[in-house]
Amino acid sequence: MNPLLEIRNIETYYDLIYAIRGASLTVMEGSVTAILGNNGAGKSTILKTLMGLIEDQPDKGSILFEGQSIDGRDTEDIVRRGISYVPEGREVFEELSVRENLLMGAYVRRDRDGIRQDFERVYDYFPILANRTHQWAGTLSGGEQQMLAIGRALMSRPKLLCLDEPSLGLSPLLVKEIFRIITQINTEGVTILLVEQNARMALNIADMGLILENGRFVMKGSSQELLNDPNVKEFYLGMQDESSAKGYQRWKRKRRWR
Repeated sequence: MNPLLEIRNIETYYDLIYAIRGASLTVMEGSVTAILGNNGAGKSTILKTLMGLIEDQPDKGSILFEGQSIDGRDTEDIVRRGISYVPEGREVFEELSVRENLLMGAYVRRDRDGIRQDFERVYDYFPILANRTHQWAGTLSGGEQQMLAIGRALMSRPKLLCLDEPSLGLSPLLVKEIFRIITQINTEGVTILLVEQNARMALNIADMGLILENGRFVMKGSSQELLNDPNVKEFYLGMQDESSAKGYQRWKRKRRWR
């Protein structure tokens, strides 16, 4: 596999807040790469920086897609190059229909036959959307809105699909279905960059995983390595009580962060 996305030592600020501190990652073509971490670690900021959604950021470092620099480019150009983004909270256009939302995902395209084919592709992934095609997106359930947000992102025919917390607010049954479809999308040729708090679900479908703490990647490895790591098991895959939280702080102090 070849590198599709390379993020090199980026630093991102919100005003005076130092959100991302020299983060680097490589996403290999055809892979699923998961970014894990607690609330406030900077996971969403990584994706927003990648997508050009934070003005004048990254402040330092570089972002390469297919070997070409994309840092500092506007979001439309980034989408045209082959990257799509499903934001945390879905952010569907509530007063537009399901079909109109999907058309918005194809706004960078002019190939009508291809767009028509991709409507069918999205409806194959999410049959419930075919039954809701003329329904306002704001009236859909949370799970249906998540399906619509993923479908909308697929309408640009991305090479890289970035997903921010796709399990957020969904029932366990719907989470399993969403992750099943993410796996299917990947097996059909789309590279996935997944930001997720549900570490176990993410690692079960990922090839590689990275753990983000306070804007820095502090651990990385294959999904199997992370699933088997005793510290990851205790602090990310299980419940923390007061004693384990104290142990976590000791582990952080002892570890040589990368």
